[in-house]
Amino acid sequence: MKVAFYAPLKPLDHPVPSGDRQLGYALLQALRAGGHVVSIASRFRSFDGRGDAARQARLAHVGGKLAQRLIARYQRLGDSPDVWFTYHLYHKAPDWLGPAVCRALGIAYVVAEASVAAKQRHGPWAWGYGGAIAAVAAADAVLHLNPVDVEGVQKVRGASALALFLPPFLDLSVFAGSDAPPSPGAAHSGARVRLITVAMMRHGAKLASYRLLATALTRIAQHEWDLLVVGDGPARPQVEAAFAGIDPGRVHFTGTQPAHVVAAMLREADLFVWPAIDEAFGMVFIEAQACGLAVVAGNSGGVAAVVAAGRSGVLVAPGDAEAFAEATLHLVREPDVRQRMGREARAYVREHHDFSAAAARIDVLLGSAVANRAAVTTGVATAAP
Repeated sequence: MKVAFYAPLKPLDHPVPSGDRQLGYALLQALRAGGHVVSIASRFRSFDGRGDAARQARLAHVGGKLAQRLIARYQRLGDSPDVWFTYHLYHKAPDWLGPAVCRALGIAYVVAEASVAAKQRHGPWAWGYGGAIAAVAAADAVLHLNPVDVEGVQKVRGASALALFLPPFLDLSVFAGSDAPPSPGAAHSGARVRLITVAMMRHGAKLASYRLLATALTRIAQHEWDLLVVGDGPARPQVEAAFAGIDPGRVHFTGTQPAHVVAAMLREADLFVWPAIDEAFGMVFIEAQACGLAVVAGNSGGVAAVVAAGRSGVLVAPGDAEAFAEATLHLVREPDVRQRMGREARAYVREHHDFSAAAARIDVLLGSAVANRAAVTTGVATAAP
């Protein structure tokens, strides 16, 4: 099938690395692996992060104009897609393009990672909320990637509407390899447990997570561990300041590194630690576990969908520095438990988060969505795959 792919929150070629961009690429690759011919429908970004009603109205207007241009182009060329696939829409980044294009062309509309926050109905993102609700309601099928989004979407569409829950996934081969170059990070003492974290250094939730991590590690500073911090960004001075109370010889900052180098660093480490405040998923948890690392994480957002609590890692209450310190210390002190969890982690992500199985399930969903669209005129509903 021909698939038009659209990411209203952030284009896939956005220069800032993120888990959102990474999962978008994985979806794109999965569609292509299923034999579909995928084109990027638009790079139009509908994101409004400030809750500015006037900006949202302008974005809706521009989106409507762009949709009409796309419709005219597809009709002129006689080369319409079979499916429009929108990745990650919500009140801050609604889809102003897909529903209009699909109505005009009579093609299937599929959305992945849609969320509905009812409290925004009358808030500063009310305009965007309305657009997101309209898109969710218009979808022929929804691909759920985060279990916390399912209930809200079902309230709009109904529990029987065509949908599929698919845990986040990645091509794990790069993280399981052994031919990546050695880590450029500082050397660790053999007696110390090598902790690692990988995250962008942005203000807001990322900085809050770094600060909580620093607080937690300060509480167990008398124990034998080192920390490798992989990442960079505008909040780096504040991140480094947060760790200033810890012996600087124990915390090593590498800056941003290519994916294959990050994989090498993960394989050389002993334990992955990240508080994950307000984290949607934490795709890096999948990467770390694929490299055989146990995880200590905050249980926020969809983290529980990518970390098997008690099997591949330990999840603690979000924002609880004391609990995070205790969980980290437990795995620092117990190498047998840490190593067992690392082995379980590798098996877990291969079983639940591998690329090939996800590609096959997405392919089935697309087929069902196209059949569902074709059946609309007859009133026959298609069962969920």
